[in-house]
Amino acid sequence: MVAEWSVGLFDCFGDFRTCCLTFWCPCVTFGRLAGIVDKGSPSCCMNGTLYVCLACVGCNWLYSCTKRSAMRSQYNLKASPCMDCCVHFFCESCALCQEYKELENRGFNMAKGWEGSNKMVGCVQGMKAPGKQGMCF
Repeated sequence: MVAEWSVGLFDCFGDFRTCCLTFWCPCVTFGRLAGIVDKGSPSCCMNGTLYVCLACVGCNWLYSCTKRSAMRSQYNLKASPCMDCCVHFFCESCALCQEYKELENRGFNMAKGWEGSNKMVGCVQGMKAPGKQGMCF
């Protein structure tokens, strides 16, 4: 069953913090969400850097639309009336805000990324061995 997005494409101003981050530093917004969509590989920093390089030649939307498509596939989200690349070409900031908020609403801590999120959606966490034990006197 196809799920609805938890926030609309033009709900950018509903979260002022995300709106400002995306307006002033879209590479950070993109890097964080791409890091989670890619399950930590490549890193947030690598995704953000590639985004900036592509933005210098006006092609950042080509890269960001691929992450939107991957995110829609992972979470079975409803497709936009226009293709993902059209959404990113015409409404890049709004699309980044929507994707960022969608991941936040799914329980991800965007500042901590994939590895540091409090809740990993769709991922089984393994058990860790107990820490080193000693006797206290």
